[in-house]
Formats: sequence, structure tokens, C-alpha cells
Amino acid sequence: MSTHALYREDFYLSTAEGVVTALHDDGSIELDQTCFYAASGGQPGDTGFLERADGSKIRLGETHHGATKDIILHKPLEGEARPEIGEKLTLHIDWARRYRLMRMHTACHLLSVVLPYPITGAAVGEEESRVDFDLPEQVEKEDVTARLMALVNQNHPVYVQWITDEELQANPGIVKSKNVRPPMGLGRVSLVAIGENASVDSQPCGGTHVSETQEVGMIHISRIEKKGKENRRLRIRFGEASA
Repeated sequence: MSTHALYREDFYLSTAEGVVTALHDDGSIELDQTCFYAASGGQPGDTGFLERADGSKIRLGETHHGATKDIILHKPLEGEARPEIGEKLTLHIDWARRYRLMRMHTACHLLSVVLPYPITGAAVGEEESRVDFDLPEQVEKEDVTARLMALVNQNHPVYVQWITDEELQANPGIVKSKNVRPPMGLGRVSLVAIGENASVDSQPCGGTHVSETQEVGMIHISRIEKKGKENRRLRIRFGEASA
């Protein structure tokens, strides 16, 4: 059975109800629907807990996909109780963690606007994220930080538009990443747009994001690492750069 991914319609949905549809040998729990994001595209899966009817909790590690992208699995921590198939549970995301990841993921998109070069790798973290670019020229972290914060402070709207798999295949140029393919196979693909009428950016992405750039908050480029002749890794951190 496929899992209805509620987060695709509402990134801010932190709690929901779901019914257990399958239990796997490794302990993973499959539900008919979930607000938990499954690890993909460099963004970690959500953590949190499942609440049973008696108020007891099943604490969860990172959420991940099953054999296909339409299956989402919730892996309990060691020693947690095992629910029953057909049992109704209330899902609670670790919202503080998810929100930081949403802010960070949006910051990564803004970085790809400041540096419009092919992306060769990326990883979103709670405290630090990295984006690797095919970047032939030297850039200064202070200049990149200033340009990033300008986009943050302009408070552009961030929202999702949808296109079909066929429309994406017909327009491969909208994909910025060279080695991470957009989430296809579900019939439609989400485009994360920034700015009125996508005036700042628009790119395929299945991750979670804030609704306006101002929510990203203070960020800075902490380091630029040369990873090859024309490849550079930029690291983003929250807060102001240290003196």
C-alpha cells in the first residue's frame, strides 16, 4: 500500500492521525498517511513519536522510504512498543528540528540563486548544510553571505507549483542538480518557487521549505572548500559569521 504524504500539501503540518497498514521485520511501521518527511534529496527524515489511544508513546528515529518512493516507513527506536495492524495513532513530528531543516533547505535554494552554477552535491543539516558547485571562479564567503541575506531580508514568498513527470522530462534544463534527480514516478513533480510569479527561482524539489524567505533568519557562509579543479563546497550555518 502507498502512503499518503500529507507534508506535500502542508509543510507546517506537525501532527496528524494515521492507521497502521503494515509492520516490517526491521520494526518499521507503515501508515495509511503521514505528516513525517522521509529522508530524500539530502534532507534528513523527520523524527518524533507516535501516540497510542492510551496516551503512551512510540518514539521514532529518522523516517525513510520503503521499496518505492510512495511507501514511507517510521522506524521506532530500540526497545519501543510495537503497534497492531489497524491501530489508529496520532503522529507528532519533532517540530523544532523539522523547522530548522525547513529553514536550512530554503537557504540552500537561495544559495543556488546567488551562485547559478551546476550543483554536484548537497546535504541539509540542523546546524550546517553544504552545497557543492561546479564553480570555475573564486568567490568570497563575505560577498556570498551578503547576497544571501539580501534575498532573506527581501522576504520573498516561497511556494509549491506542480508539473507532470512528462513536463519535467520535456524541460530538463530546470533541474540544477547534476547527480540528484527530482522525485518522479508519482505522476507529478513539485517545483519550489521563490518570488512572485517565481521571479527569483523555480526548481524541482521534494523537500520541505518555509513560506517566506525572512523565516530563514540570519545565515552565513562559514567556509568555502576547493574539492577539485572547478568544484567548490560552500557550507551554510545559522547566525552571524564570527569575527
